[in-house]
Amino acid sequence: MSVLLAASRLIDSISQFMGKLSEYMVLFCCLISAGNAIVRYAFNYSSNGWLEIQWYLFAFVVMLGASHALRNNEHVRVDLIYGSVSDKAKIWIDIVGLIVFLLPACVYLTWLCWPFFALSYHQGEISGNAGGLIRWPVKLILVAGFALLSLQGVSELVKRIAALTGYLSIDTKYEKPLQ
Repeated sequence: MSVLLAASRLIDSISQFMGKLSEYMVLFCCLISAGNAIVRYAFNYSSNGWLEIQWYLFAFVVMLGASHALRNNEHVRVDLIYGSVSDKAKIWIDIVGLIVFLLPACVYLTWLCWPFFALSYHQGEISGNAGGLIRWPVKLILVAGFALLSLQGVSELVKRIAALTGYLSIDTKYEKPLQ
């Protein structure tokens, strides 16, 4: 179990780094958006490349930040019974959710996205817009994002099993969003 927990800590650190990178990408996206608007209105000049880079950065933020959200237990959760059961039951709900829903979906989506990226890369796909960007980097982020989310799902599964067997204590507190 100690080897699995060490691997889990490594995956967690990668997700934490990607989450921090995603935070900076939000800043870059805002700066690019503001800069593009200023240049467009002040100098009557714009490029589709600036608009597309904002779209790319948004994809990077979502896909790379998803594993960070899962690691911090800030992901979307359907809370029908989760908030009213014991900690052990919450761990079991998490284990079933990870095994039945998250991991199969993420592995399948990683597998589906790979040929999508590979074809774009081999063809040297470029945006159809004037001044547009190459497309394969954003398609690679789909593969990387789902793969990273799969790894984080494995890490969460290891931590939940370790909690059930007494090797680890985890916080199962989940704050239901205000609606």
